[in-house]
Amino acid sequence: MKKERIIETMEGIQGEFNVAAYNEMQRHLRDKGYMETNDILKSGITSGSVLEVGPGPGYLGLEWLSKTEGTDLTCLEISPEMIKMACKNASEYNLQDRVTYKQGNALSMPLENAAYDAVFSNGSLHEWEDTATVFTEMYRVLKPSGKIFVSDLRRDMSGLILFFMKINVKPKAIKPGLISSVNAAYTKEELEKILGSTPFSGIQVKQSPFGLSVTALKG
Repeated sequence: MKKERIIETMEGIQGEFNVAAYNEMQRHLRDKGYMETNDILKSGITSGSVLEVGPGPGYLGLEWLSKTEGTDLTCLEISPEMIKMACKNASEYNLQDRVTYKQGNALSMPLENAAYDAVFSNGSLHEWEDTATVFTEMYRVLKPSGKIFVSDLRRDMSGLILFFMKINVKPKAIKPGLISSVNAAYTKEELEKILGSTPFSGIQVKQSPFGLSVTALKG
């Protein structure tokens, strides 16, 4: 029996302790090769001016920049503390000249119409207060024929997979956040219904044992 969604947060990750713990977790995932950078590249997002929604400490976007040439990245993040961490990480990558971090809510992006060739996001979908509105905002800021790649956890993952994630997540302080994120995540059917109300075309929702990924076009 499918569990009902339990909304986690609509304010992102705030506070220095929480940001530091999340940064440690994301750095661990990067070091293990678990970033979804290759999935973004395989989706066709390989060039141009790109927007990342909910970058957190920035590792996914920075890894993407490091694997592409002639690209630039704008990152929209709701948490000022997380932006500070992401700026620090960008300096470590020596990519601060190719990335810009903006504070704001994805429900009303402080960005111009038709400004980006593509948009990607990982791990923030379950936190969006109004998911259809965020997708519509992505559509607005995309150039014609622009594409999106959005991925997150899935709420209906198997108990065995969830157990595996819990015992492997680091640091231990992040485990309660992992559970609340899974409880707030969507199922494939729920996400397909939401996307059906948006103006995107070519919508594809795929699921893996761990999560969901969305690709779609502005056309």
